[in-house]
Amino acid sequence: MEEQFILRVPPSVAERIERLLNEDPTSEEDKSLDLSFSENGRSGNFVIGNEHFPVSLLDLPCVVESYKTYDDSALVKTADIGQIIMVREPGDSAPDVVEYRHGLTPPMRDARKRRFRREPDLNPELVQRVEKDLLNIMSVNEQEEDADGNARNANKKVAPTPAPKQADVAEAEANAGAPERSDSEESDDSL
Repeated sequence: MEEQFILRVPPSVAERIERLLNEDPTSEEDKSLDLSFSENGRSGNFVIGNEHFPVSLLDLPCVVESYKTYDDSALVKTADIGQIIMVREPGDSAPDVVEYRHGLTPPMRDARKRRFRREPDLNPELVQRVEKDLLNIMSVNEQEEDADGNARNANKKVAPTPAPKQADVAEAEANAGAPERSDSEESDDSL
């Protein structure tokens, strides 16, 4: 597996990164690209040229799988991505949460609220009472099944096995001497 991350940058920074990757930089200042994190591991700095931008490391609401291809037909999974690095403009405030509310695509907007079920608010006393009632019902059912099973076994009589009929025995002895022929063997005689 490769190590991968998602880097979300403002449009002005995206243009500069695209120019840096696609073209030769016009000056030595544009060649510099750096990403560093502080001690807490959740904030840091992104440097492009001489400009510094604050960054935050946020958890995505769900895991994103990334794939690559070598032959344009078969995909190979390369990583599971669970975090995103958000580059902010210098004046923007840092997010006060560690989980990003939205996914990467428009359908995943407010993903936690819309797509994942909340845990129900259950009263522990209610759960214990229902559990106790279920155990009582199960024990009553077991007692009834045991009582029904004993009553059935007491009423059962052993049925005698029927003796073979005399006509069937005589017919079986008569056919024992000649082997049976199939339809395909009869058709062979016509050759």
